[in-house]
Amino acid sequence: MIQQPAPVNLVVSSGEPAGVGPEVSIAGALAFLQEQSAVTITLLGDRGLFPASSIPENLSTRLRIESIPLSSSVTAGQLNPANAQYVLNILDVAVKGCVDGRFDAMVTAPVQKSVINDGNTSGGVLFTGHTEYLATLCHQEHVVMMLCATLPAGFLDLQKSRELRVALVTTHIPLREVPDAMNRQHVLETIQIVDHDLRTKFGLVKPVLRVAGLNPHAGESGYLGREEIDLIAPAIQAAKELGIQVSGPYPGDTMFDAGALDSVDAFIAMYHDQGLAPFKFVSFGGGVNVTLGLPIIRTSVDHGTALDIAGKGVVDSGSMLEALRLAYQLAVNVKNLKT
Repeated sequence: MIQQPAPVNLVVSSGEPAGVGPEVSIAGALAFLQEQSAVTITLLGDRGLFPASSIPENLSTRLRIESIPLSSSVTAGQLNPANAQYVLNILDVAVKGCVDGRFDAMVTAPVQKSVINDGNTSGGVLFTGHTEYLATLCHQEHVVMMLCATLPAGFLDLQKSRELRVALVTTHIPLREVPDAMNRQHVLETIQIVDHDLRTKFGLVKPVLRVAGLNPHAGESGYLGREEIDLIAPAIQAAKELGIQVSGPYPGDTMFDAGALDSVDAFIAMYHDQGLAPFKFVSFGGGVNVTLGLPIIRTSVDHGTALDIAGKGVVDSGSMLEALRLAYQLAVNVKNLKT
């Protein structure tokens, strides 16, 4: 007897209402429901952003819209700070639903950080991004941003498709603040979180990790900076002593070796652009953002609100589809590990 896959309940927060979030949310959801039968999807957002006619009758029982009212009217492509709290409201509902077990994973459409801060709705705390906001909601001091993409066979002379995963030690902070935001314990915790979630959510038995240095040439034995000697190398050694398969620090410009894709499960960069510039160059807009270290599963598109094309019917929902696929797979992995 063939065992049917356990049903998975996903929730999508549709993001900034004036951007492409609502469009990619419903388009990606419809595409994923067509390819995966063991899933239901709940879209969070004002019902007026999702015309009822866009949902085929045969999918209406598996694609639900949970309406959360806008604070003000919306014009595609035009930001309105009055809707800043609305954006946070749908995130709050999605997180609570996952924590309470109502949903198995959440997928987020893009938000506009500037308009949330302009709306002065974050209690005096600067909104720096989904990653940091979700950490606060879930009462986690340290979470890790990781981007994932499948590189196709033939690209970079790959014999078969490979998974590229890039995690970050620091995320949305000014470049001049990066060294001060780093310490040995923070680097070690990042390595531990990546290793833990690759095992418990991605189902990898013994993940292999590579860690970058901070400075050019990984500090050139201290001549170009001592962070590698004082912080990063000791953290790597401590992780090794905990049984984690990790190596480094590697120079940032040579760490991303195509030949390493056969053996490395995740690359860990020290700051945002060190990791995401090479990632986005090769991921063809099909990357997925995953937040590690949360008690819930969260994936996201790897693009912004694209205000210039919002409402014009030309947006590509490929990244949302990939985010839904990964959220589903991680939810299945977690269910299987519990049985």
